[in-house]
Parts: sequence; C-alpha cells; structure tokens
Amino acid sequence: MTAAPTITATYIGTATVLLRIGELTVLTDPAFDAAPADYPAARPLHRTTGPALAADALPPVDLVLLSHDQHADNLDRAGREVLGRAGLVLTTPEAAARLGGRAQGLAPWETRTVTAGATTVTVTATPARHGPEGTEQATGPVTGFVIETGDRTGDKAGDRTGDRTLYVSGDTVRHDALAEIGARFALDTAFLHFGDAHFPSTGDLAFSLSAAEGAAVARTLGARRVIPLHFDSWTHLAEDPARITAAFAADPDLADRLRWLAPGKEETLD
Repeated sequence: MTAAPTITATYIGTATVLLRIGELTVLTDPAFDAAPADYPAARPLHRTTGPALAADALPPVDLVLLSHDQHADNLDRAGREVLGRAGLVLTTPEAAARLGGRAQGLAPWETRTVTAGATTVTVTATPARHGPEGTEQATGPVTGFVIETGDRTGDKAGDRTGDRTLYVSGDTVRHDALAEIGARFALDTAFLHFGDAHFPSTGDLAFSLSAAEGAAVARTLGARRVIPLHFDSWTHLAEDPARITAAFAADPDLADRLRWLAPGKEETLD
C-alpha cells in the first residue's frame, strides 16, 4: 500500500493557489500584480485587491496549471514572469503556442505525468467553457485540470489505494461536458471558479459560475470537498461570496462540503 502524499493549499487570490503535493510544488493561474491595476480591452478589467503572497515570496515552482492566458485575472504581467521560472507549464494548446518556452498544451482528456523527487502525479486536461454557448470566439479556449496522485492502475481514481484526486475547474460556466469529469474521476477536492463574472458591454451574460451554478456543478461532480476560487479582488466578480455559502447550506448533501481558504495561510487538505 502506498500512502497518499500530504497536500497543502495556500490561497493567494482570485484563481491563484499554491499547492504542495508531497514534494511537488504546483501553482494555478498566476496573477501577482499589485492593486489597483487596470487592463484595457474590449471588456476592461480592474483589480481592486492585490495578492496575499508576492511573486518573489514563492518557493521554486515545479508546475503551473494555467487555465488560459487571455485574461489578466488568470495571468497578468507579474504572473508571466513566474511562468518563466517554472519547471513546466500546462495549459491549452493555443496558449502554449503563444507562450512558448516551458509551456505545453493539453487537449481535453489528454494527460501528462509530472514528477518531483518521490512524488509523481498525473494531470488530465478537462473541458471548460468560459461563457454561454456561442461566446467561445470572444472568450477563447479554457481548460480545467484533474490532478491524480499514485499509480494509474485502476479504471477510476476511487478504485486505487493511496490516491488523492484534485480538480481545478478553470474559468467556466455550467455545461453538460462537466458531468463527464465526475463520471471519470472520484474527486477528493474540487477548486471551483465562482464570481458570476459580468461586464457592462455584455449585459446579462455570465462568464463564470454563480453560487447556484457552482452548487449544481458540485452535486454533479460528487467531490468530497469544494473550495471556492475566483470570487474576489476584481470589479467584474461582483457576486457576494456569502451567496456561495448560502447556496451550499441550502442543500443537505452539500452543506458540509464547502471549505473556504484564508488568504496567505497554508492549510492542509485532509
């Protein structure tokens, strides 16, 4: 029997989390610019709160999981410098082509094995859609990730001894393809991107999960634990985080699954 590695998570802000999985150090969607900061575009972004940990305080990063490179709340100027120092960057094929260097693109359900010291994980790219159907040309491609520890010797993560399985949704709205993630993997922890992102130029169209949609996705995934990300620090993420708590509390099957991470504090995931 192989013991599951200890996993810790440090919430840095928005979609940026520092994970320590055994001897492997993983960073998601690096956004480290100081606030306030403005990013002109067709849908301008404004950052109101800076990261809980500065980029120069990071340990050496073995792996960056980048859901997409198009938007500054997932990859900003300081975050691009972090990419240049990382051992490996996994992202969409389109982002990898733009970034070059250590970036490698994964199509949905494609996998990579990553090793640091005595720790080996398998990363699988998962479907994500960053807006309502029909907005893909405007938003560009996005990916989520499943991280499995241990040997891939069974048909499903829950059938293997010593495994821990994490899911990072990337910026996505609720759509049918997400159901296959729960069917393929027995998830321990799901990091879901909330915020109910809206922009004045696109009216009622939402570009990330609302509290209600996130709760529905959590039911579909069946993860033991859900950690909210991507709900703060930017003006386009305007939904009160208390609504996330309320949406999970309203469902008896989800009420004990929600866990909030304190910014800047390393916490162990059991």
